[in-house]
Amino acid sequence: MKKYVSYLLCGAIGILCGCGSQETALVVEENTQLTAEPTEPSQTKENMENTQDGEHVIEVDGESASYTNLEIVKSGDSEGDEADFYGENAAIFATNGGVLTLENSQITTNGTHANAVFSYGEGTIVNVVDTTIETSGNCSGGIMTTGGGTMNATNLNVHTTGNSSAAIRSDRGGGTVNVAGGTYTAEGKGSPAIYSTADITVNDATLTSTSAQGIVVEGKNSVTLNGVTLDADNTSKNSDKSDTYQAVMIYQSMSGDAAEGEASFTMNGGSLTNHNGDIFFVNNTVASITLENAQITNEAEGVFLRAEAAGWGQEGSNGGHVNLYAKDQSIEGDMIVDTVSTLNLYLTGNTHLSGAINPSNEGEVYVEVSGDAKWTLTGDSYITSLTCEENNIDLNGYTLYVNGVAYEKGSASSGEAIEVAITSGNTPPSMPEGGTPPAKPEGGTPPDKPDGESPKRP
Repeated sequence: MKKYVSYLLCGAIGILCGCGSQETALVVEENTQLTAEPTEPSQTKENMENTQDGEHVIEVDGESASYTNLEIVKSGDSEGDEADFYGENAAIFATNGGVLTLENSQITTNGTHANAVFSYGEGTIVNVVDTTIETSGNCSGGIMTTGGGTMNATNLNVHTTGNSSAAIRSDRGGGTVNVAGGTYTAEGKGSPAIYSTADITVNDATLTSTSAQGIVVEGKNSVTLNGVTLDADNTSKNSDKSDTYQAVMIYQSMSGDAAEGEASFTMNGGSLTNHNGDIFFVNNTVASITLENAQITNEAEGVFLRAEAAGWGQEGSNGGHVNLYAKDQSIEGDMIVDTVSTLNLYLTGNTHLSGAINPSNEGEVYVEVSGDAKWTLTGDSYITSLTCEENNIDLNGYTLYVNGVAYEKGSASSGEAIEVAITSGNTPPSMPEGGTPPAKPEGGTPPDKPDGESPKRP
């Protein structure tokens, strides 16, 4: 079987690029490897361009290819699941276990659903190094991973301005994303710096969002930040499902794009600055939040943690269920837990919490304070169970109620954590076990989303 690829041909070394005015049709065998041999970086980059709807500038299908020192431009549009799940219209695309390496390059996309770099499928690996990425269309992420693919990004400068265009983006089936260094900025409505339906680890990078949350984790997936600077200013919404704004949102959309299970957010060192609303918001899922020696600043009037129902999931069983672990951590702000939500809070090391917990006396809460950790109340608080030593709690003139009984200052306590399980009503539809999306169907038409499903993005 033959594949017809239309590119502009230039250069004696056979690099495919758009630097002439005459278009040449190349006929290659299905399994032919299209590669460009690595070259030494120079001030002049080879130009490659594709303007056709749904096509790629570079595609690696089941093979290995390395490119360096390129200037890549992608225009043309796509729509829906073909682009979001399967990589249609992405500038750079790898699939079927292919290994693609791109270094010292510049990528610009200006179409709709025109992700810059896309890794799809189990065994597929994309390595992007020392590269600048700019996307301006809606639904056009900087680096994008789905279907179990792997994305390794080192020292990138990524800037997205379209709606629903996270700088670090994933969708159905997720995968693994490893980021080291660089800057990642997302400015559009519904465009966080990271949207995770994958396992994403970021080391020593700068993340900025100017309209949406800084981080969104959906379903049984994770984000780990090590030495990261995160600046979040959530000022717009994609839907009316939630009334609040937040820096980090952890939820289950029920769209089928993320498997059921415990979500995870971990922050080791670094800093998080929030400019509007709450720091953490958890709803319609179980979430594990782990914080160690991170500098967290809320410049707004919101709370530190809000675990409550919103517009996602089944009413009555769509609360947020949080296990929050803080070590050597400074925490300022209240923690809100509504009637269908729960919180297990563990304060260890030199952690100091200053705030009220469950001040409206709605949800179930367990608090464990050990070692040199301390909780200073800033308002009356209501919890279900407490474990502490004599000097871990500073009432600060307020009352702490433990299972309806006022806590006696300077007393030790031994309690039990709250067991939490996701109910069957929170199981997202159409997602196979393990979170792997269905194979791309013949003819290129993906399966329909559940009837009545509104856009999932927060």
